[in-house]
Amino acid sequence: MLFVTPRLSIPSQFLETRTARSSGPGGQHVNKTETQVELRLDVGACDVLREDQKQRLRALAGNRMTKEDVLQIVCGRHRERLQNTKEAEQRMRELILAALVPPRPRKKTGVPRGVKRRRLKNKRRQGDKKAARGKRWSEND
Repeated sequence: MLFVTPRLSIPSQFLETRTARSSGPGGQHVNKTETQVELRLDVGACDVLREDQKQRLRALAGNRMTKEDVLQIVCGRHRERLQNTKEAEQRMRELILAALVPPRPRKKTGVPRGVKRRRLKNKRRQGDKKAARGKRWSEND
């Protein structure tokens, strides 16, 4: 079970943990122990999250989301499996927390006064320019 908030936890049935051999330095230790941890969450089947939260999670996850609608977090930074497991869980927790926060609604704004003023000024200038092109009436005609 993954505890996200005091009121929200992801049941173990939607989570899967896999291990693999980590790359990088470590000598013989790295060649014989599986310390890299891959934590997977089946987002599509998870009934704990609402659909809008799932959509935000998919958007935030980016390329960590598979075609099967599974969120993958891979951690192989540490030399111990327990540390990698804790870090993978923390990363997933942070991602889910970010998806729980709804986006702020867009505040509609009007056209600024300066923009209106410049538009009308340019419009008046164009009108004056075109009026100056017309025929001039003189008193003799």
